[in-house]
Amino acid sequence: MMLKVLAVSILVALALAGVFAPWIAPYPYEFQDREAPSLAPSAQHWLGTDDLGRDRWSRFLYGTRISLTLAPAAALLTLLVAVLVGVAAGVAGGWVEQMLLAATDLFASMPWLFLLLIIRAALPLNVPAWTSVGITFAMLGLVGWTAAARVVRTAVRAAQDDGFLLQARAMGANATRIWFRHFLPNLRPILLAQFWISIPLFVLSEANLGLLGLGVAEPLPSWGNLLFELTSHREVAEAPWLLAPAVALVVTLLAMQRLSREPFAPQGQEGIR
Repeated sequence: MMLKVLAVSILVALALAGVFAPWIAPYPYEFQDREAPSLAPSAQHWLGTDDLGRDRWSRFLYGTRISLTLAPAAALLTLLVAVLVGVAAGVAGGWVEQMLLAATDLFASMPWLFLLLIIRAALPLNVPAWTSVGITFAMLGLVGWTAAARVVRTAVRAAQDDGFLLQARAMGANATRIWFRHFLPNLRPILLAQFWISIPLFVLSEANLGLLGLGVAEPLPSWGNLLFELTSHREVAEAPWLLAPAVALVVTLLAMQRLSREPFAPQGQEGIR
């Protein structure tokens, strides 16, 4: 219980730091002080400055907002695609289901991190900063849907013969009422679990893309492109404060992993009305 409270506290603190970054950060993320490049941490610059004289603490706060917003948004897109494919396969059956499952298997057989790298490398690298955010969001959301789609399809097939749906049909409920009043609410725990599982994967994937210079573009900061500065062991040894984004990333992933162990107990079936 204590670990769960600690994990929630860490995630809430990071989320609040990202949301209130414009008010907490002492400088705008793009502000350059050309007279103070590559400074060590001080009372004025808590994490020092980079080569362009930008305050690292401010960029870390803004980068937290980008990374922790991008991952849930991509997870929502993934969940939407998974629901569309999984429900269509589970309900249609026959050749439609076979085609959708074959497409899902084909997509799942690809190493999607490498697929992300290939897609991003094929796109222009000098895109505007906010355009790069949209590209990263779309790539993450449209690549990682296969596992969730298979889970949704299995749940749909299993639920079609459940007693509460049979009772609803016997009482004359139309298809729309059955789906939106009885069926989809009972998929909520499964969808919530898939959403929560996807978020840490996308946080890490964004960091990997940024570490390779293929994620969110400058001057916008994210944990990924902040880690891009860690190019050698010598730099880390001489400036260990550069590891702040890496520490935040590891702590976030550990906190999410701890919370993902909590069971998503399905709610009781709603009575037929």
